[in-house]
Amino acid sequence: MGTAAESAESVTARKGRPMRQVRRLRLVGASGAVPRARDFTRQALHDWGWLPAATADQRAAAEDVLLVVSELVTNACLHANGPEELRIGAGPKVLRLEIVDLGSGSPSPRTPHRAGRPGGHGMFIVQRLCLDWGVVRNAEGPGKTVWAELAAPN
Repeated sequence: MGTAAESAESVTARKGRPMRQVRRLRLVGASGAVPRARDFTRQALHDWGWLPAATADQRAAAEDVLLVVSELVTNACLHANGPEELRIGAGPKVLRLEIVDLGSGSPSPRTPHRAGRPGGHGMFIVQRLCLDWGVVRNAEGPGKTVWAELAAPN
């Protein structure tokens, strides 16, 4: 079962700015990892003032975050023997998502992207909705962290 924690542990944005708030959810062996990760993320967005959204743009920003979490966790479930942990970091202008798994592969958008075909859209969606995303390999053994950054709502 997953456990949640808020910590001062640094999650650092791509440009080296530490996130002011970080939450972590252990997902090792958790059933229903995708809905659990979405619910955890939704609660963090609520606690951090993204939800309830006051405007359509703010609502869209929160929905984008939830969609990206779903896609990244689903990708870890399908291609990396499941996610180990979800980390969410909130900064003044960016929200960073990190999914840790033990997989050896590297996610990438399917090319060419074929909108009419089922499946294979997850990383294309991540690429379209995020400011940036990438993969960091675990230097101490198997696995990686797939990260994505989204703009904070105005």
